[in-house]
Amino acid sequence: MTSRQHYTSSLPGPLGWLDTTLSKVEALVLSASVLLMALNTCSNVVARFVFGEGLFVSGEINRILIILITFAGIGYAARHGRHIRMSAFYDLLPTTSRKVAMILIAVMTAAIMFFLSYLSVHYVVTTFERGRILPALNIPIWWIYIWVPVGFAITGIQYLLTASRNMQSKQDVFLSSCVTDSYDNDTPQP
Repeated sequence: MTSRQHYTSSLPGPLGWLDTTLSKVEALVLSASVLLMALNTCSNVVARFVFGEGLFVSGEINRILIILITFAGIGYAARHGRHIRMSAFYDLLPTTSRKVAMILIAVMTAAIMFFLSYLSVHYVVTTFERGRILPALNIPIWWIYIWVPVGFAITGIQYLLTASRNMQSKQDVFLSSCVTDSYDNDTPQP
């Protein structure tokens, strides 16, 4: 997909609406976070240059935004088939074998993402119980880690949708629920 096209889910009914809405929210969060990070960093540089001292909250704000971008971005990348792939051997396989491999890869990746989501929920709960706060912003640290289990869970769901789409498709191999496996995979499939 090009940046001018809007993502529309190929899932039927409420799931399609939810997937499309989630994609829009992720895109908004990602773009706003990147812009805020750039603004925060530039403001910190100007403050150092003009006042001889940086903004004391700048590092914490960037830390929050990096976590947000990373874990909101993994689901977004999975939805659009944009994760890094090591595909030298995979590309040599015939279509049927590639489809089976993609189903196995997607199911195993989904299982790993759900397991990481489970572990990260425990980490967030532990952080909450300890009552740790960010020193400069004075907000609870567990707030910034909420995106970790959410991001892993959304990514796991996206990989399950990829496996499902590959099981339903008769011919094409899909990298995500809407992106076919080809060297020109910028075109979403219905």
